[in-house]
Amino acid sequence: MSTQNFTLPDVGEGLTEAEIVAWKVAPGDTVAINDVICEIETAKSLVELPSPHAGVVGELLVAEGATVEVGSPIITFVTDARDDAGPGVIATAEAPAPEEGGGSVLVGYGSGGGATSRRKRPAERPVRSSVGVIAKPPIRKLARDLGVDLTAVTPSGADGEVTRDDVMKHAEQASVFRNIQTPEWGDVREETVPAPQSAPAGLARGLAPSPTSGAPASDDRTESIPVKGVRKATSSAMVQSAYSAPHVTVWKDVDATRTMELVKRLKASPDYADIRVSPLLIVARAVIWAARRTPMVNAAWIETENGAEIAVRHYVNLGIAAATPRGLLVPNIKDAQDLSMRDLARALNRLTLTARDGKTSPADQQHGTITITNIGVFGMDAGTPIINPGEAGIVAMGTISQKPWVVDGEVRPRWVTTVAGSFDHRVVDGDGMSRFIADVASVLEEPALLVE
Repeated sequence: MSTQNFTLPDVGEGLTEAEIVAWKVAPGDTVAINDVICEIETAKSLVELPSPHAGVVGELLVAEGATVEVGSPIITFVTDARDDAGPGVIATAEAPAPEEGGGSVLVGYGSGGGATSRRKRPAERPVRSSVGVIAKPPIRKLARDLGVDLTAVTPSGADGEVTRDDVMKHAEQASVFRNIQTPEWGDVREETVPAPQSAPAGLARGLAPSPTSGAPASDDRTESIPVKGVRKATSSAMVQSAYSAPHVTVWKDVDATRTMELVKRLKASPDYADIRVSPLLIVARAVIWAARRTPMVNAAWIETENGAEIAVRHYVNLGIAAATPRGLLVPNIKDAQDLSMRDLARALNRLTLTARDGKTSPADQQHGTITITNIGVFGMDAGTPIINPGEAGIVAMGTISQKPWVVDGEVRPRWVTTVAGSFDHRVVDGDGMSRFIADVASVLEEPALLVE
């Protein structure tokens, strides 16, 4: 028997710390390689951490809610030295090579020293359940999260393997009439963190004044919330963007009646029977179309050793700002310019389903080129959004509501919205940003412009 320490691995995001959200095992539990031992939250994602060892859980070294640095011991295992590689060798799971463009890859697994026997990580091999379904463990987990019965899914992969798209398609078909665009919020907008039991009565956690500060003592009506995880990353990114890129915002009111008519027709179309369609789909197509006509809104300001340069991207990784119970996430749809209207609708469905459940991967949040924030779902008409770092523009879509509008000299009720956009003035000049927003507005007024 041997005791092994397992240290918090780098999850492939270049981050230095993570919070232990919840332990899935307890001392004395028997685990196999790749069994989930805990959930960790980084600045970008909620990640399930698989066990690199087969054996018995010894001690949990970190409490739930604690933030630890990468490389710090978090759990011990009591393992059996016997393995098919020979006596005295501990079986561990080998981390796969990082995916291009980043991803939630766990590296640094192993016993930490001595000879080890490396074998392919079980998560990378399809496994067959007792009912005969072939699916990799991540796909099984996705099915559990979405409430999908794998035995009811039609597989499309090699040798009858169930793929991620198979699971997502099944989930979409089962939730045609469910709102998957707007996250559901409870009565409480934000939850507070209870103060430690050892704190002096009447003082809020983290707010105790120093004896010489002269600050008034807090009472039990005030309580602080630790800034960490997604909130910490978001605040840092927004401050960096607001104080490095000179923001300019322009906006335009739009008669979106024809957009609403198109959305209604698409919802009734058999081709979209298994896809949720909303005005955001038309806005997304409009942004992609307008970015092709004004490429600088899809560019980025880059600081180099030899000075600054502007990187103009001839592709669109379309970011969608998503309000989730974990905070603001901005996943993006890669190469959105290559997608048909139907494929883009499917991509939006998958993105919102995953973001709502807080399961967006780090790879899906990297390398965005331009972003849409749909503040209309909260009843807002317009706003001045802050640009996502690494981008030069962000579009805010306001609520669509019936208002009086002058048509052919007569006042009529029309579906009206406001399209706003903030831009990095180092990259985009006034005529460019104005032309871009006017183009987006033109498509919402007449979606037939998308037909080429």
